[in-house]
Amino acid sequence: MPHGYGNKVRKTVVTLTSILFICGTIGSNIGPALVDEHPVYVLLLSARNRNLFGAVPFIDPLPYFVIGFVRLMLAALALFFVGRWYGDRALNWLVGQTKELPKIYVWTERATARAGWLAILLMPGSNIVCLLLGHHRMEPRRFAALACAGVILKLNLLYIGGQIFEDQIRSALSFIESYQWWIVIGLFAITFAQSARRNLPRSPEDPAP
Repeated sequence: MPHGYGNKVRKTVVTLTSILFICGTIGSNIGPALVDEHPVYVLLLSARNRNLFGAVPFIDPLPYFVIGFVRLMLAALALFFVGRWYGDRALNWLVGQTKELPKIYVWTERATARAGWLAILLMPGSNIVCLLLGHHRMEPRRFAALACAGVILKLNLLYIGGQIFEDQIRSALSFIESYQWWIVIGLFAITFAQSARRNLPRSPEDPAP
């Protein structure tokens, strides 16, 4: 691959990763208000566990699995290659974006180092796991195959769980309906407050100051 073309690919993937983080933040914050009325849009923005679980009673199986699979795999592959290309800089960037607690980050790093392939199979939606496995130079085809299997397993478990607890999901969303936009405003306020406490996020390819 020509050097110039390779740089363009890397910048495209980094840009995609940043966009996914922004969309994920928006989708996570508006999920409580819109997951019952517009589950497709919510899952396109963010396929977090709570959105996937909460959307089950309000979406058909086909769009649920297709959107959930594509959204999770897109993020997993993007983070894997960012970790592979940018190493420690990417890890520091991710911790800053996700605000992971140091103990959780250290535990995840150790578990990933020890479990390897099992980590992505059991935690395919973990940003840190995907980034770490890229940083640890797992073979890309192996990562993609294991991520696919893990995502499929995750989607099936959440879908079955959503069916089992459908009444509880509907009741919970009905209960918060009167306050849903206050909850959304509160979630965005927390996001902005957390962002204000740290410097504006740099791209993982930017040098540290």
